[in-house]
Amino acid sequence: MNSTIITKSCALPDGRQITIETGKLARQADGSVVLRMGNTMLLATAVASQTAKEGVDFLPMSVDYQERFASTGKIPGGFLKREGKLSDYEVLISRLVDRAIRPLFPDDYHAETQISIQLISGDLNALPDSLAAFAASAALSVSDIPFQGPISEVRVARIDGQYLINPTQEQKERADLDFIVAASIENILMVEGECKEINEEDMLEALKLAHAAIKVQCQLQIELAEATGKTQKRVYEHEVKDEAFKAELHSLLYDKVYDVARQQLKNKHTRSELFGKIVEDYLSSLPEDSTVNKDLVKKYYKDIQKKACRDLVLNEKVRLDGRKTNEIRQITSEIDYLPSAHGSSVFTRGETQSLSTVTLGTKLDEQMIDGAMFDGTNKFILHYNFPGFSTGEVKPNRGPGRREIGHGNLAMRALKQVLPNLTESPYTIRLVSDILESNGSSSMATVCAGSLALMDAGIQIKAPVSGIAMGMISDSASKKYAILSDILGDEDHLGDMDFKVTGTEFGITACQMDLKVDGLTYEVLKEALDQAKQGRLHILNEMKKTIATSNPDLKPHAPRAVTITIEKELIGAVIGPGGKVVQEIQKTTGATVVIEEVGNKGIVNIFATNQEVMDAAVRRIKAIVAVPEVGEVYEGKVKSIMPFGAFVEFMPGKDGLLHISEIKWERLETMDGVMEVGEEVKVKLVEVDKKTGKYRLSRKVLLPRPPKKEETPAA
Repeated sequence: MNSTIITKSCALPDGRQITIETGKLARQADGSVVLRMGNTMLLATAVASQTAKEGVDFLPMSVDYQERFASTGKIPGGFLKREGKLSDYEVLISRLVDRAIRPLFPDDYHAETQISIQLISGDLNALPDSLAAFAASAALSVSDIPFQGPISEVRVARIDGQYLINPTQEQKERADLDFIVAASIENILMVEGECKEINEEDMLEALKLAHAAIKVQCQLQIELAEATGKTQKRVYEHEVKDEAFKAELHSLLYDKVYDVARQQLKNKHTRSELFGKIVEDYLSSLPEDSTVNKDLVKKYYKDIQKKACRDLVLNEKVRLDGRKTNEIRQITSEIDYLPSAHGSSVFTRGETQSLSTVTLGTKLDEQMIDGAMFDGTNKFILHYNFPGFSTGEVKPNRGPGRREIGHGNLAMRALKQVLPNLTESPYTIRLVSDILESNGSSSMATVCAGSLALMDAGIQIKAPVSGIAMGMISDSASKKYAILSDILGDEDHLGDMDFKVTGTEFGITACQMDLKVDGLTYEVLKEALDQAKQGRLHILNEMKKTIATSNPDLKPHAPRAVTITIEKELIGAVIGPGGKVVQEIQKTTGATVVIEEVGNKGIVNIFATNQEVMDAAVRRIKAIVAVPEVGEVYEGKVKSIMPFGAFVEFMPGKDGLLHISEIKWERLETMDGVMEVGEEVKVKLVEVDKKTGKYRLSRKVLLPRPPKKEETPAA
């Protein structure tokens, strides 16, 4: 297959180059590119079916980002030694790409579409997560798939007060603001990130700088598409359309829907039943020989319902459940709900409820990370579960989906900003949020419930964190818009924006924003941020009525931890040959002992369920690592007997020689019958050999010295 290889490049604000090449790899895909920045290379492909499957009325698109271990010279762990299902990290990047590009497909395009992004070469100086959407959009741009892009994506971080685009891993770790932003040339589409209690103005400044860099990358894709000749997209027809019937149905049903919407019903199931009855009554009124397309009725009815609910907000500033645009639903919260958990809380806001638990574990419970770009351990784990019963649905439980992984990650990023320094903490913390009811903002309920559970567990967080989901409804023709605080699930579906913001009373800790509308100005975005701040502070004040600061101590049944720092050369003495010593300590005391080398020191973490167990283990460890002092007296035990004396263990793991001449003041000719193995004996350390480090003990110096015999005078 012959094709022309085309290469285009652009520069980041600091001059670093990004190159995109097409026509060389994966040429049978509808579109494919290789994006390169530094030594990071991504292969992105886009493929779409020519026709849509019958009955499909949505875009069945899958986005998969996967890192090849060979890209960084590694072999995968595990038994199979090959790449398997996507890791949570890869799922999160896949979601970032999906959320950025999905809004730019036509509403009536329903062909099965697959976007694949593979990391084929990795470099920590050019992180791939901020390049994946750029590569995906470029692959779509050089295809005939009807994508209304291009878009691109960058990371913006602030290090020492300076904003950087696409920083290195080392720079990212020092940042107090870390956002990934996706946008088209005209509009910001998606934002996700974390920060250390920043203000709203700093966030807006970061978005403006990110958008400026994205515009350059979008222009490159336009030039690339022109060079490949793929500016004309494929023709398709995936929907049956009947505009006259749509108008007829609108005139028949719109007012009825509007009347139900303005009833301001707080219960979503009651509201849903009334909306459903309108279309059911219409269908049942049709004659049996009617040729009306019922699927078309249901499709157009969704449009009517969406417009009526939006018009209600824009015209009357009335929401579906009767709240004002900036009003928060009723909040109740409770801590210590589960007596056996290390920390627990129940947080309910309207019809959304989270039951959250905190469990404290040891270093042995750390999460192992085995990835192409990153490996190591994680000491703070947050899991979000969304069972079907939370919305009254029947849904099989087949493990967490991408949405659950994404919501859990957002809550984790929000809360980790206020945790104590985990590198210095002996604990592994697992926080689980089980959503028991859901009607919007369940990820934000997780943040609130998680914050309460951490405080209940006695984890000394810097400040409580709350979260709020904001929405917006707008009309481009009339220029009307309404910003909604604490959105319902229905408002999420019918709105133009889903903007989640978390933070303390001092500033923002995380955010996630998805936009479905063109032309959102920074002025409107600032208004949304300011309204979100007011809502966030209201929720914080409600939470503080339950608990305002962390409990001063852990629960009585939570594991206690003591950390002892020892000299590096003493690590072996605590572990013992084959782990014999540490295993014996754990067996006899009941404590868990974890030893690691950090720098030039040994760190011994001891975990116990009560003080008695802890004290016993600490005594054993301290006895092993104690430094013998010349002149000190010890209670020892005879370990072995030799013709020239006995070896006595005078400290755990430390034996010294008690020479035959040091046992008694009287001269001993033999060791026979003098001492027995296992006999306890009090000895004094009299010398440590500077060259060999061997210990010399004496027993006789602790005994009364017999008087000297007087010499017999000469005859």
